[in-house]
Amino acid sequence: MSIKRCSWADKSKLEQEYHDNKWGRPVHDDHELFKMLILEGQQAGLSWSTILKKMDALCDAYDDFRPEKLALFDEAKMKRLLSNSGIIRNRLKVNAAVNNAKMYFKLCDNYGSLDHFLWSYVDGRPILNHWETMQEVPANTPLSDEISIQLKKEGFKFVGSTIVYSLMQSVGMVNDHLASCSFRFPELKKL
Repeated sequence: MSIKRCSWADKSKLEQEYHDNKWGRPVHDDHELFKMLILEGQQAGLSWSTILKKMDALCDAYDDFRPEKLALFDEAKMKRLLSNSGIIRNRLKVNAAVNNAKMYFKLCDNYGSLDHFLWSYVDGRPILNHWETMQEVPANTPLSDEISIQLKKEGFKFVGSTIVYSLMQSVGMVNDHLASCSFRFPELKKL
């Protein structure tokens, strides 16, 4: 029997590896959740394959998105980021990453952890969808609207509803692997 993946994962080896090993798996590690939140913001207006191609350079430039380091980036460091051709050179996205690192600590003070904050919206269990085609998969939902609004109230930037929904998909809060995805859907369905 041949393996069938979600159609978006057929475009490149990088996307296939991401699909097979990360996308949709529940993540509860605060560092990984924060990293994905920033990466989803970096992706806004671009393709995820662009982020995957630049992943090593992004992680290197942003100190692996460790909030305790990123929160200390000053103007000189941010200026160096904007001159780094290996990453996404968008001033608003750079500023948002540093801002969000600072807001991360306030959010943790208020909610205990980013993990608790995010996963409380789904009662700690992934939402399991049963989409047949990629066209059925929404770009955002009322739940991602709600989380986006609260993140903005908490002072976060680049956390629109579409970005938040992409985050929810990537960290497994919602399982949007197509029902025909024999590679991942049956496994994640059991969670």
